[in-house]
Amino acid sequence: MSESAGGCSTPRTAITEAEVEALVRGICFKTGPPRRLGVEVEWLVHELREPRLPVSPERLEAAYAALRTVPLRSALTIEPGGQLELSSPPAASLMECVGTVSADLDAVRTVLREDGLVLVGLGHDPWQTPRRFLREPRYDAMEACLDRTGPAGRAMMCTSASVQVCLDAGYEEPGPLGHVRRWWLAHQLGAVLVAVFANSPIAGHRPTGWLSTRQLRWAQIGAGRAGGPPLDADPRGAWARHVLDAPVMCVRRDGGPWDVPEGLTFREWTRSRAPRPPTRDDLDYHVTTLFPPVRPRGHLELRMIDEQPGDDGWIVPLAVTAALFEDPEAAETAYRAVKPLAERTGGRAAPHNPLWRDAARTGLADPELREVAAACFAAALRALPGLGATAEVIDAVAAYQERYVARGRCPADDLLDDLRDGHRRAAARGTPSPGAHARHPHGAHFHGTHPQATHRHGTHPHGKDTRP
Repeated sequence: MSESAGGCSTPRTAITEAEVEALVRGICFKTGPPRRLGVEVEWLVHELREPRLPVSPERLEAAYAALRTVPLRSALTIEPGGQLELSSPPAASLMECVGTVSADLDAVRTVLREDGLVLVGLGHDPWQTPRRFLREPRYDAMEACLDRTGPAGRAMMCTSASVQVCLDAGYEEPGPLGHVRRWWLAHQLGAVLVAVFANSPIAGHRPTGWLSTRQLRWAQIGAGRAGGPPLDADPRGAWARHVLDAPVMCVRRDGGPWDVPEGLTFREWTRSRAPRPPTRDDLDYHVTTLFPPVRPRGHLELRMIDEQPGDDGWIVPLAVTAALFEDPEAAETAYRAVKPLAERTGGRAAPHNPLWRDAARTGLADPELREVAAACFAAALRALPGLGATAEVIDAVAAYQERYVARGRCPADDLLDDLRDGHRRAAARGTPSPGAHARHPHGAHFHGTHPQATHRHGTHPHGKDTRP
């Protein structure tokens, strides 16, 4: 479905409840051989020399104006808080995806560096409070809507960043690559990906008690806006019902502020036809305001992975996820590995269930999640050569497995170690504690050097990104 954020000037032909269900069922799951792969990578943008200071809106606007003149193959967009996102075109292979986004990121970083700015790989900003950069009717309405459930919505909009892997929905037929299996696997494996790649344990200069604060914020927004549907044998029907029963974020206007109704579902809107009858364009727009951890958009968009440290850290989650979904043997291994985890969901939809909560809070300190992650990484490493992965990418996944998965750790643990080390050094000197990271959370790579320069537990994996 289209993701237009514009007004509502298209011809308005009212749409019925039955038409909504038929359209959603027909558009959101397009089945066929899995052939395409993509990634959307979001980044925080910080000052190169003083990362704890906020970047002024004027500096961001000037930098983004310069970036709009740079030829890129990926789509460049700006998030409400000024985060930068690159969305790859559909790629026919993992390495095509990696190559496209890597080249685009190099070009973007060169321009930003000239302005004294840098892309930062964190799932949640450890220092800044939410501050809107974009002032548009869509985001005014989104802010007003999300404020009803508390401050988590503004944090999600303005201080979070992720790696979103996009995969074809799969075959119509059953089997490891069938769309029903892939839909189920994405929701169960999603909790493992949260735990493995958690990279946001700090907000407001302090630990939050969660290794993925970004995932916590998404859960706090509420099930209607950021939850998925119950899993059953008919993904199309479940998603269509979810779309119809989800609250409408806004009713757009051609002029003036948009209406932000309270408690109006799209199903009720089609029946009441007030404040005006909904149209096909309204349906398209409504779907873009739903943020489940797995969003079907013709393909499957996996939205649960924190942005990763280092210039190339995003490549590892892309490679691992692609391997576990695109290789039939790896997909079967992953399915068998995560199947016991389903009991921990309590039958509740992701991410509002105990399994996802434990993954975001404790990561791989959870013994069962650690065991499943180890099995999945082993399967991915066996599959990657057959997907055409280069030795560099395979080595990056292997290094991540050794550094984190085998030790029951994730990047968030490194950030917390750095914070504790800073407190200890301050105490030894008898000086005030520096708070959350006197230096950048990921050390020297913040200044453009490779993360090997500062990480204590061996080499950090390389990574690259894209989206369809």
